[in-house]
Amino acid sequence: MSDTGDQPKSGTDWSERARIALDRLVRASGTERLLISLAALVLSLLVGTVIILAAGRTATCQQAAVVYFDTGFCYDPARIFDRLFLGALGNPINPLFDPLHGQWAAPFREGWTPFNARMGDTLAETTVLVFTGLSVAVAFRAGIFNIGTQGQLVVGALGSTLAMLAVAPAFSGLVGTLVVVPFGLAMGALFGGLYGAIPGALKAYADANEVITTIMLNFVATFSALYLVQNHFKDPESPATKTRDLPAFADFPKLVYAPSDEFSVLAFAFALVVLVGVYLLLERTSFGYDLRTSGIQPEAAEYGGVDAAKTIVASMSLSGALGGIAGTVYVFMFFGYFQTGVPAYGFDGITVAILAGNNPLGVVPSAFLFGILKSGTISIQTDPNIDIPVQLVGVLRGLIILFVAMPEFFRLLGGRFASLSPRDRAVATDGGVRGGEDDE
Repeated sequence: MSDTGDQPKSGTDWSERARIALDRLVRASGTERLLISLAALVLSLLVGTVIILAAGRTATCQQAAVVYFDTGFCYDPARIFDRLFLGALGNPINPLFDPLHGQWAAPFREGWTPFNARMGDTLAETTVLVFTGLSVAVAFRAGIFNIGTQGQLVVGALGSTLAMLAVAPAFSGLVGTLVVVPFGLAMGALFGGLYGAIPGALKAYADANEVITTIMLNFVATFSALYLVQNHFKDPESPATKTRDLPAFADFPKLVYAPSDEFSVLAFAFALVVLVGVYLLLERTSFGYDLRTSGIQPEAAEYGGVDAAKTIVASMSLSGALGGIAGTVYVFMFFGYFQTGVPAYGFDGITVAILAGNNPLGVVPSAFLFGILKSGTISIQTDPNIDIPVQLVGVLRGLIILFVAMPEFFRLLGGRFASLSPRDRAVATDGGVRGGEDDE
């Protein structure tokens, strides 16, 4: 009598199962990937709840914020996550709306409007992250790991600010807005694109590792900007390390939001126009086809007549240009001048692109999630009823980002290393690879 069925699984069987699982993840449809991301978000909230309760149990407080199992905890997870997500939208939910307990009041709080200041902050963060996410996604689609979007953003921000300060005195009023704003965006794209072309040329013609060169160029950009502003372009009337202010007309008109708010609907609309343009460029042009095939099958692309060196430089230049535009938009919306110590939007853009699957159309919801987390953090810190260490808030943010982005990261990684058949290797419109019947 054979006992083959009682034998333990061999290492080969488990490796084969792992390969099949990875292949299945790579071929996941858009709906499946969305469901995986939502499940990962829910799981991150559950793990975050445990962390909050554990931290609240070890902390010292005069009165417990919440009591479970006759045990008091200093921090209330429900209130913290409420402020993190809904606080970033301006607290839209009516506290009297509680269907679980039979309270059927109006779902939205009286007087709430999507044009509130906190929502404006969230959308302002989202707008900048759309550009940095697109910047990283374009390079990734070409098979290039551009870790230098932060440096390209800084160069674009400073270069465009100095250029606008030079030409702004010749204009005023509405004419000044119509001339200086597009000019500033063009200068941001130019300076960022040139700075992005440097690591692109080093990779194309000197076979330099783009990860190392872009990381190093981030430091070069940051410290060069600090030196230039401190020693040559500093506002003499300000103690801060900043340039002179741009004139009031050198900005996106606010329209539906208050003049004191940072966000402009026109800036977000411009971001959407650029996003659609990048999508069409990648999916509907020969340049986009060359770029995508170079990223997935570089040997086949070269065999088909694609100039790999030119494609690398062009893709990094386009990526840098988008990063430079992000810097200009940041200057417009947040300060109206360039100041050193620019937040790490470029590094956030890496995770935005990964979460979006390097698909330009997925960048907006991904950037909006990051915008909520950034704005929601401020909402927690300014809520007098929540006394929670800022470090714990950072842990929760990182936890959510990690859980939501990791499935997509493994999918993109699997697209490069999983053993797929030639039919599965066809170029997919979202930067991955096409599957067979599973995508239907």
